[in-house]
Amino acid sequence: MKASLPVPWHIRDEWAPLEAVMVGIGRGMGGVPSIEETYDPKSREHVLAGTYPTEEDVIRELDGLAELLDKEDVLVLRPDALGINQVFTRDIGIVIGNEFIMTHMVEDRRPEQQGLNTMLHRNPGRVLHPPATVRMEGGDVMPMNGRLWVGYSGPQDFEQFTTARTNAAALDWLQAEFPAWEVRGFELAKSDTDPRRNALHLDCCFSPLGLGHAIFHPAGLKHAEDVEFIRQHYPGGNRLEVTAEEMYHMHCNLFSVAPDVVVSGLGFNRVNAQLREWGYRVLELPYHETAKMEGLLRCTTLPLRRTP
Repeated sequence: MKASLPVPWHIRDEWAPLEAVMVGIGRGMGGVPSIEETYDPKSREHVLAGTYPTEEDVIRELDGLAELLDKEDVLVLRPDALGINQVFTRDIGIVIGNEFIMTHMVEDRRPEQQGLNTMLHRNPGRVLHPPATVRMEGGDVMPMNGRLWVGYSGPQDFEQFTTARTNAAALDWLQAEFPAWEVRGFELAKSDTDPRRNALHLDCCFSPLGLGHAIFHPAGLKHAEDVEFIRQHYPGGNRLEVTAEEMYHMHCNLFSVAPDVVVSGLGFNRVNAQLREWGYRVLELPYHETAKMEGLLRCTTLPLRRTP
């Protein structure tokens, strides 16, 4: 598998054994952005505090993830370097089944998708392009083995908040393109100013795991019925609910390498202890600097193939 290209796309869920993935790169992200160039409240907070991550630190963390996955016998691809910020590959594309979706994202970030060109040229599969009315980023879309769980914002929030990245039209488009899948939306809580009250994407407040467990921040969802749905789906001891402070530090943003193998952040003590108690092998990785840009492990990975 490691030496073979192209890589036939295949993603049915969030946890099947990972065979191929694209990991973001830090090279080219440049220096500290201006306030006007930030897209989320956590990045803005660190710009104002003078603690925004350096390119060198982000490169080190992303390369550390790539090396860890390589040791797990995963084929690791990297985007074509464009000399721009290409850290969060999750946002720019999605594989569902055997098809690749080129997402429709924040206008200023669309050039990042050119970094997919080499990978796309090596793969003959169908590439879907949503219409202009559909806005969608990969952090909001979770394949759940026949179901698609999608974080989104309603019309009023989508018009009001920069942090609203996926609109309600994405739900209808996904259902039309993937009629065999059941699409369910979860409206997210948004804030452009307070990162502890902002679920930037669904994967910032919810992480489904391969042995039937979940890490969850209930306040990341806007509606009580959606919170209750998650609680019923992952009852009692199968669910760990995290605080707003833990969500702020990205404790929900984990990445599964296999049903029983999870990459988590170094220092996520309560989460990692629970994962081990549930029976997972936990691969801890320092990712503190990347986290300052309101993304973590799932955000910096674009899975291309999991074992069918």
